[in-house]
Amino acid sequence: MTERLTWQEIQTQYPDQWVGLVEVKYLNDDGVSIESAVVKYTDLSKGELTKRMLDGEIISRYTTPDNVFQMGMVEVHG
Repeated sequence: MTERLTWQEIQTQYPDQWVGLVEVKYLNDDGVSIESAVVKYTDLSKGELTKRMLDGEIISRYTTPDNVFQMGMVEVHG
């Protein structure tokens, strides 16, 4: 899994699941809207991905945001 994919391609190839992303490129450098990325993990739980995200290894996202309810958001300052 080293191919760079657009966010649309990631959502199509990995529907309704948590993914761990690296080499993330954001639209307009806003730090939120993903233009493209390399998918590193597709087989880890949300908790495992969150730990790796807090360590600064990855960015984790759910590929179909409308199908998941989030209680809050974690902000990491580097």
